[in-house]
Amino acid sequence: MENFIVSARKYRPATFDTVVGQQHITNTLKNAIKNNQLAQAFLFCGPRGVGKTTCARILAKTINCEDLQPNGEACGQCGSCKSFQNGNSFNIHELDAASNNSVDDIRNLIDQVRIPPQGARYKVYIIDEVHMLSQAAFNAFLKTLEEPPHYAIFILATTEKHKILPTILSRCQIFDFNRIKVEDMANHLASIAGKENIQYEVDGLHIIAQKADGGLRDALSMFDQIVSFSGANVTYSSVINNLNILDYDYYFNIVDSLLKEDTAKTLLLFDEILSKGFDGAHFISGLTGHLRNLLVGKDPNTLKLLEVSEGIRAKYLQQSSATSVSFLLSAMAIANQCDLNYRLSKNQRLQVELALLKICHLPAAFNAANMPANAMTGDGQLKKKPDTSAIAAPQAQNTAPPVQNIVPVEPLAVSTPAVQQAVRTEPVAPVKDSQPVAQGAAAPPAEKPAIFIPNLNSGTTSIKIPSFKDMGKQAEEEMAKDDDPYLKGTDKEAFTIDQFLKCWSDYAAKIKKEGKSAGLVSIFTGEAPVMLKPYDFEVPVSNRTQEAWFRDEKPDTLNYLRSALKNFDINVTTRVDEQIKSKRPYTAIEKFQYMANKNPQLIELRRRFGLEPE
Repeated sequence: MENFIVSARKYRPATFDTVVGQQHITNTLKNAIKNNQLAQAFLFCGPRGVGKTTCARILAKTINCEDLQPNGEACGQCGSCKSFQNGNSFNIHELDAASNNSVDDIRNLIDQVRIPPQGARYKVYIIDEVHMLSQAAFNAFLKTLEEPPHYAIFILATTEKHKILPTILSRCQIFDFNRIKVEDMANHLASIAGKENIQYEVDGLHIIAQKADGGLRDALSMFDQIVSFSGANVTYSSVINNLNILDYDYYFNIVDSLLKEDTAKTLLLFDEILSKGFDGAHFISGLTGHLRNLLVGKDPNTLKLLEVSEGIRAKYLQQSSATSVSFLLSAMAIANQCDLNYRLSKNQRLQVELALLKICHLPAAFNAANMPANAMTGDGQLKKKPDTSAIAAPQAQNTAPPVQNIVPVEPLAVSTPAVQQAVRTEPVAPVKDSQPVAQGAAAPPAEKPAIFIPNLNSGTTSIKIPSFKDMGKQAEEEMAKDDDPYLKGTDKEAFTIDQFLKCWSDYAAKIKKEGKSAGLVSIFTGEAPVMLKPYDFEVPVSNRTQEAWFRDEKPDTLNYLRSALKNFDINVTTRVDEQIKSKRPYTAIEKFQYMANKNPQLIELRRRFGLEPE
């Protein structure tokens, strides 16, 4: 009985053309070999299982091939190729830096480099997991890596490029390997299944490729496991059962229940998922990915981002057409927040159930948001459309019965001035009988409309509540009346700087007479304002406190200056200049304020102990 060889070793690529998903690297290396432009050192970096060591071995075999093919590939038949394939080549050396990471190991390597190749053109050194070398080993390796013999080529491979010294990186040609695409991986698995006479389903191979997360070696290991489990019949069900993966159908059914607002079915499906041994965090993470795929399926330009088989892709397109973008975005936000809070929660199941219930009520929330404002009742339920047949048309009578015992309507308990103005409160007189107007005669003057107490038994009332739009207009009109008239002038008379400074000192005397703080007065009695440009002035202040004081006083200051000089383009700004020496205070209060400007904590001290300046 032959020994079993795992697929990752049995089907390891032997030429550049058989490398999966790294064409940008293999084409570069083949062109470098054909043009004789090989570097002295290469660095292959990327995730696990993407072909770094494989490409290093293919490169080492190809550059020593005695009968190089026109396409840049090794022949595989010469003595050098056969010795490499048999593992007894003296010109290709592999070093595992994870277990040989000391300075002594690098010294042995340097001693070997001094020996030229035997029967070949190059001597190749492949150092795997090079980031595991110690600091001292890296330093010992620097000189040889920078100036090796003409026949020596170093190929370094690592999964963690950030751990390698920049001095090493600068001496290498760096090749970044990509994660292998799901489609490429599934096709490679299908070709291996065909060679091994293994039955398979395309959806099952896609699940393996997605689970491998870009690593072909992981995909091949899972493939061998499932082949043994299923008896050489890789089906979709055997893959999800063996790899403990949640079925797509669960997520499709969950989303269908969420869209139908069926909370009971949603919770039962989640309970069934938990009973099968799946973790809640695994479920909520998968649900987020499912919602993301539905969002991707909304746009034909993003369909290529769906890394699934054609059958699953059709299901995604069908369900995405039944969902809105707003629902998907809100649901993804809720699921993502649940994923973040899951680890910290003591009741983790409740976290997921609460997130599902929130998502379940999203359709109702969106429908309510699109309804008009008067379509909701006080308890949040949708209100039926009122029956307009109950509103009777005006009777074709010329008289109206007199209204007795009319009581003025009390004002509504609202705070908006526009609404209070809309509901009139003055007493009203009884409605007189309407008389027919003769043709050609002038119409009598319209009386002030009266508002009556509504009939509670009637379907309509006589009170007219203004709409929000009208209320907004009335509120703006009220605000416009209250605006300072000085800020809305159009005068623009010219004035001199002396006239401005006189008005400035007059205003300083005015605020001092009003008893405002000495610190504020010192701004107006200190440094004179400077004209930056016509009608634009700047006054220097000594600290941020004075700047804040002037900011509070600025509206009144501008009103005074603009009205006095009849120019409404005047503007005054401040500039903090700590070198300004403020006017020395003389009274006790001024002394306290002077000290408080320098040390604001004195204000808190005075307040806490109830002190007064003497």
